[in-house]
Amino acid sequence: MTPKTTNQREEEILRELRRAGGSCRVSFLAKELGVTLETIRRNLRTLEDRKIVRKVHGGVHLIEDILEPTFESRLDKKVHAKEALARAVAKTVSDGDSIFLDIGSTTAYVALALKNHQNLFVLTNSVFVAQTLSMRNGNRVFMAGGELRAHDGGAFGVEAQDLVRRLNVNFAVFSIGAINADQGFMLHDLQEANLANIAIGNAQVRIVVADGEKFGKRAPVTLETADQIDLLFTDVQPADDICQMLDENDIDLIVVDES
Repeated sequence: MTPKTTNQREEEILRELRRAGGSCRVSFLAKELGVTLETIRRNLRTLEDRKIVRKVHGGVHLIEDILEPTFESRLDKKVHAKEALARAVAKTVSDGDSIFLDIGSTTAYVALALKNHQNLFVLTNSVFVAQTLSMRNGNRVFMAGGELRAHDGGAFGVEAQDLVRRLNVNFAVFSIGAINADQGFMLHDLQEANLANIAIGNAQVRIVVADGEKFGKRAPVTLETADQIDLLFTDVQPADDICQMLDENDIDLIVVDES
């Protein structure tokens, strides 16, 4: 068996913490992951240095901003803002275009805003997106394979990565977990980031769509290809330091009026 990398083990730790509701014992993590207490403590020190977890006596907590809400709760949050953002993104897409859409809640609203488009070539790892845009208006929908996650209906793994790597698209649209000046764009899950990096490399125009609540927040995984993002659609003007980060990466900012 190939030994796990540090990043893979940190992702497993974060996954177990999310399953446990945000906190658990260090001994529980060691048992679940089949490693020593010292190995877990070493990984936790790294995560704590990155301000992702907080250690307490015998246990560990996810920092509140890191704990991602459920997909359903995110769909019901800031609905009007997400609908306005989705309409703005949809206006950049023409009938017959090809587009990758990820599993985020804001991206789900983009899919809904595209329901009247015709002859789209859609690549996605989201069951919600596939159901929304398939079998209508002459669209062709390619669903990335692999096991579907119970909490958001997303497919990940080697099968999903292989399909995304093989198909080139006009647009790739991503939701995001957090945006800050020093780390750029961040996600809550390593698998999401890995797939996003592949999709970014195979798209002509790369779009991040995010409401203003994501600014100044942190998430566990940094998107390594931030300098390849072309457009950021959001509903509020970001702080100066974030605007500087966007300028340094040549990312065009589009602030959308909710009305």
